[in-house]
Formats: sequence, C-alpha cells, structure tokens
Amino acid sequence: MSSREIAVQRKTKETDISLTLNLDGGTIDISTGLPFFDHILTAMTFHGEIGVNLKARGDLEVDPHHLVEDTGLVLGTALGQTVTTYGAVKRFAHTVIPMDEALSEITLDVCGRPYLVYDADYPQEYSGQFQMALLKEFFAALSNAAEMTIHANCRYGDNSHHMAESLFKALGKAIKISYNLTSSEKIMSTKGRL
Repeated sequence: MSSREIAVQRKTKETDISLTLNLDGGTIDISTGLPFFDHILTAMTFHGEIGVNLKARGDLEVDPHHLVEDTGLVLGTALGQTVTTYGAVKRFAHTVIPMDEALSEITLDVCGRPYLVYDADYPQEYSGQFQMALLKEFFAALSNAAEMTIHANCRYGDNSHHMAESLFKALGKAIKISYNLTSSEKIMSTKGRL
C-alpha cells in the first residue's frame, strides 16, 4: 500500500498552523485550542481513515474565526497537493451519515473548480463554546483551497452537536472515497484534464 503523505504549514499574523496529512491512514493527533473543533475534526479523520497531525494556534482572544477558516485552507491545500503529487483520484463521492436524530450528507467533486453549497440550520447557536456559524467558513476555505465542489447538507436534527458531528463524519468518508487513486493514470474527466 502506498503512503500519500503531505505536510503543509501556514503562518500569518493571526494563525500558525502545521498539518501532516496521510490519506492512506495513520495516527490522529489534533490540537487547535478549540475542544469542539478538535472533536469533529477527529471524528472526520477517524471515520475517513485518514492519518493527521494538526497543530493550530491563533488569535482566539479576538475570535475563533481566523483559526477555523485557516484550518480549512490548510487542509484544502494538503488535499490539493495530494492530487498533483500522487496522481489522479476517483473524483466523486457521496455519503450520508446519521448520528442519533441527525442526518447529514456530503457530496464531493474533486474537479479543480471550487464551489460550496452549504445547508445547515443548527437549532442551537453554540456547541459548548463553539459558534456553529464558523463551520460554513471552514467548508468555504476547504473548497477554495482544495479546488473542489462540496455540497454539505444537514438534512435534519434537533441537536447542533449531533448535526455537525454527522456532517464531519460524512466529510471524512467522502474524502476517503473521492481521493482514492484511480486504477490507471487516467484523469477522470471527458476533457482529459480537471
């Protein structure tokens, strides 16, 4: 089995993030300073069978926005680099994951064209101290940096924690499927390129 490992660092005046990503598995070690964010990122990587070492620091005293968005940028950059470094991937994935009363779905197209459709109506504005509205910023940054189309839909739920967790589990599984290498070097596009 191959080991597709990519390391990405991003340092700005607002955040300092380092990520090592292995789409073929490995250990999971995530620390962002935001416990709920750590929790859902861990769920994403565990259920996607993705190895990740993520260390992120940021200006949390101002607002978690910069850290959440930049984490999406770093993860998206790493995903994009796996395609250019290791070759053509399956491209499409669709997953639907429940968590208790909540049901979420993710549809991905690793196509070189960033686009986000995000539909999540969280009944509670916060999960712990984490503002749920920040998750859209994460998905937007991920889509842009990875240059992929993402349709993220929390179909229903009564508990914001359950909704977000099912959404991130679905994301992990969809990443695993869509970023699997193709059986040949063929680009999965009738154009011959993404």
